Amino acid sequence: MPLSETPYSAAAVVIRSRRAVLPDGERPADVLVRDGRIEQIAAHGSLLVGDQHLTDLGDTALLPGLVDTHVHVNEPGRTEWEGFATATRAAAAGGVTTVIDMPLNSIPPTTTVDGLDAKRKTAEGQAWVDLGFWGGAIPGNTADLEPLHRAGVFGFKSFLAPSGVDEFPHVEQADLESALTEQARIGALAIIHAEDPAVLAAAPQQPGVHYRDFLASRPDDAETTAVARLLDTARRTGARVHILHVSSAAVLPLLRQARADGVRVTAETCPHYLTLAAEQVPDGDTAFKCCPPIRDESNRDALWAALAAGEFIAVVSDHSPSTPDLKLLAEYGGSGDFAAAWGGIASLQLGLPAVWTEARRRGHSLSDVVRWMASGPASLVGLTGTKGAIAVGNDADLVAFDPDGEFAVQAAALHHRNPVTPYAGRTLTGAVRTTWLRGRVVDVAAAPFGRQITRS
Repeated sequence: MPLSETPYSAAAVVIRSRRAVLPDGERPADVLVRDGRIEQIAAHGSLLVGDQHLTDLGDTALLPGLVDTHVHVNEPGRTEWEGFATATRAAAAGGVTTVIDMPLNSIPPTTTVDGLDAKRKTAEGQAWVDLGFWGGAIPGNTADLEPLHRAGVFGFKSFLAPSGVDEFPHVEQADLESALTEQARIGALAIIHAEDPAVLAAAPQQPGVHYRDFLASRPDDAETTAVARLLDTARRTGARVHILHVSSAAVLPLLRQARADGVRVTAETCPHYLTLAAEQVPDGDTAFKCCPPIRDESNRDALWAALAAGEFIAVVSDHSPSTPDLKLLAEYGGSGDFAAAWGGIASLQLGLPAVWTEARRRGHSLSDVVRWMASGPASLVGLTGTKGAIAVGNDADLVAFDPDGEFAVQAAALHHRNPVTPYAGRTLTGAVRTTWLRGRVVDVAAAPFGRQITRS
């Protein structure tokens, strides 16, 4: 990632672009940064007096730093899968300046204050971007939710189907009722992996290298059944709920009706559901395996239509990497068996160019991408006014982004720990040139200076 010459020691910095993506749209602008915050936004070419240092981006776009609220860092406990240092370097290189870490697949999980403290201690001094944490709601830990909420987690994740790791079990209906009742009482956000275990158990389970067989094992009905049950529970408890990684467009009518009924529900989708399709997945290429799965092209088109209509609050990575041996990839001596491979997409560094490549093809603007990947996720977790927008008073988290730059993805050159991604070999459009965190250029070869943040 090429570095700007902007020195952090300057009393003030002006970053100038003919394509600044601001809350009111894209336009030429000067952005004055002082003491890590945005002090002023002015007409292009109008600022440069006194001790200010100028960085002129020309036609390179200036975006707010992205906010990724769905990242599995996995440390401590499974650091060989990913870790704070590698994940946050990848984030910075991809224009992400704020990461909210999921409560699994670390050991211990973030289901107690002690587990949260272990995360925070391990992350100290390792983050190249700002870092927050989700808590987890699992069977038997309802009494832990309020202490975790007071400790500053951004909400609580639950699985309605098995998570894939024994230390983070899924919730049955009675557990869900208990967790949502308590989260409604304390004013916490519930974030839910919504697949129904009974539907999954009844689906055909055919091991092997054929992606179509894996897709049949995770049908749309698994999502719709789980979401319907969750929404019914949210109606009764009054909880605020957020549906994670929606892959099936069949969920969308349920969300529309629930919102019309007054249920407080939001939803997200992910770059891989918007940019990849089942028809493109080669047999045996388990880098594409995730749960819920990448579905067909017509489903992808329906997700894009919903995104354009404002039905998703966020597009976030669900970065969930593992070691190559767990993916069972043939190039690492694996079987390519989709049923047995670890399910998770590694894409933290690539989300912005992947989404922009497809968004531009479909006629969307950089302002749209910023709404989906910066301001929307920031609003989800209560960071509006601090993160997610180029606005006076916000942290000066900024990205110089070349919307026309093309590059071929080389997995080994990415910063996340293991060189596995379904984007390997693809040509993407849109290149991150520089990332600033609180006005300071992020140099992934230098010492990290990311901070840990909490729910306000």
